[in-house]
Amino acid sequence: MSQKKVDYYKEQKANRKKIIKKEKRMRRIEQIVVGAVGLLAACWICFSVYTKVTEKDDTATESVSTDLNVTALDDFMNQVDSAEEAEAE
Repeated sequence: MSQKKVDYYKEQKANRKKIIKKEKRMRRIEQIVVGAVGLLAACWICFSVYTKVTEKDDTATESVSTDLNVTALDDFMNQVDSAEEAEAE
């Protein structure tokens, strides 16, 4: 090994605790940042879905009405009632 490599190894060995502590701190900061970005993305998605679900649809406010002619049904029911009354007498 060259002297340069030996000096680098000795320096790394002497400062190993500081280096490991710094790496752990950087890893923890990365985890916090990734977690915050993930949480922000999840909140944004939930908010978008909520606004889509609760927004009012202007085209659906028009009501549709249907007319139903029930005179034939009324006539039939009247005939049935009069037939029952005739049988009862």
